[in-house]
Amino acid sequence: MADTSYLSWPFFEAHHRQLAQRLRAAGDTIADDAKGSDEYTIASKLVRKLAEHGLLSAAVPTLENTAAAGLDVRSICLSREHLAYHSAMADFVFAMQGLGSGPISLFGTPAQQQEYLPRVANGESIAAFAISEAEAGSDVASIACSAEKRGGDYILNGSKHWISNAGIAGFYVVFARTGEAAGAKGLSAFIVDAHSKGLATERIDILSPHPLGRLVFENCKVPARNLLGNPGEGFKIAMATLDVFRSSVGAAALGFARRALDEACQHAKARKLFGQNLADFQITRERIADMALEVDASALLVYRAAWVKDSGAERVTKEAAMAKLYATEHAQLIIDRAMQMLGGAGLVAESVLERLYRDIRPLRIYEGASEVQKLIIAGQILGK
Repeated sequence: MADTSYLSWPFFEAHHRQLAQRLRAAGDTIADDAKGSDEYTIASKLVRKLAEHGLLSAAVPTLENTAAAGLDVRSICLSREHLAYHSAMADFVFAMQGLGSGPISLFGTPAQQQEYLPRVANGESIAAFAISEAEAGSDVASIACSAEKRGGDYILNGSKHWISNAGIAGFYVVFARTGEAAGAKGLSAFIVDAHSKGLATERIDILSPHPLGRLVFENCKVPARNLLGNPGEGFKIAMATLDVFRSSVGAAALGFARRALDEACQHAKARKLFGQNLADFQITRERIADMALEVDASALLVYRAAWVKDSGAERVTKEAAMAKLYATEHAQLIIDRAMQMLGGAGLVAESVLERLYRDIRPLRIYEGASEVQKLIIAGQILGK
């Protein structure tokens, strides 16, 4: 990564800078491990590789690592930014190990944490976060998947769509309607082991390849001990988890944007056109300046949100929404400008810019589409 001067910003402490050094050192190796044609195989391999490099501990706190006091959002964001710079798939794997186990990290009992978190941090188990449905994506309160208490178990029925790691996860944190109240107040969260009888998965292929699918529950029995928190607390658990990880989506977009800017600068300095370098043209310099400005603005928003959360704020709903919205939207613009600057070279299949062009698009949708982020920000400003 060309520009590391931002690591001197007061948002960061010594252990963050040390983490950034480890990430830079591992970056090329991880990028090599991310190569291949089958995203399911690659993702499974990368989970183990990230664990071998000791990088999953930033996203999965356990009693055995230095994050035992809780989730350090700045470390999560730094990890996603650096990994995304090298490989979208490596970033995805890291993010899902954190998001998928996040409800357990934040709300799990000591027994639940001891059973699941060490295996996720060690790369022995893959985690998944199952909240979206065909008719309930951004509108979480509309979840229809149900969980009925029967004796010492809950019986789940319904389906989940757009679930990352569907089919390869060792467990899913599933949000289902238990009916304590209408809307958001009637949801609960459960840890559902992948081998549970009555659970089936279906694969979904998308623009930027990563393991994605649908979960179908037909009288799926889940022990009551796998309930996270109390009945009816599912919405609170989901929002608190997203509050931690939403800023990190902006960090991943920031990593993509930094890579696009670096690729554009390298090309502009090397490309000869009409007797001079492309970098000597006024229009090129103007575009480079705009891209650099947007990268720094994104970084400031991302790491402000992370710093505020790490400083003890219970919620950073507005700050995280701003970071996610601005960073993802402007990363799309930066990548598009970089591709335009490279011309035909940027269109070549599997080139860096072509991959970035595909990889950035989903980030403007998942964990809350850009339009939803604007509603969240306005709601916070208006006090609703």
